[in-house]
Amino acid sequence: MPVNDPVGDMLTRLRNASRARHDKVVIPHSKLKVEVIKVLKDEGYIGDFTIHELAPQSEISVQLKYGPDRSPAITGIHRVSKPGLRRYVAVREIPQVLGGMGISILSTSRGILVDTEARKQKVGGELLCKVY
Repeated sequence: MPVNDPVGDMLTRLRNASRARHDKVVIPHSKLKVEVIKVLKDEGYIGDFTIHELAPQSEISVQLKYGPDRSPAITGIHRVSKPGLRRYVAVREIPQVLGGMGISILSTSRGILVDTEARKQKVGGELLCKVY
């Protein structure tokens, strides 16, 4: 079944697997998804990821991260800009998530950036999602 919002599908898979306490989740591959997952790994929300080159569609296998009491590192992950309603923000309008405890992921002219890096580089863009 075709998916209209591939990034939304990826975020839903991560959210569901995290809530179900799975160790890993498999996501269909795309360059945008890999960049978002790299940001999540750099910020410490996921453990590691590997890309599996398969014939019709490559896959990304993501190791989820949990605390010592098996509490998930990702407590919330929400899609902001959707295919039906894109949300673009200027550098001054980039929201802080939970007073700086979470992150916003943006698609900018300089690539996929986390909110603090976008503010440093003084660029705005499409607000993809919020993670906390």
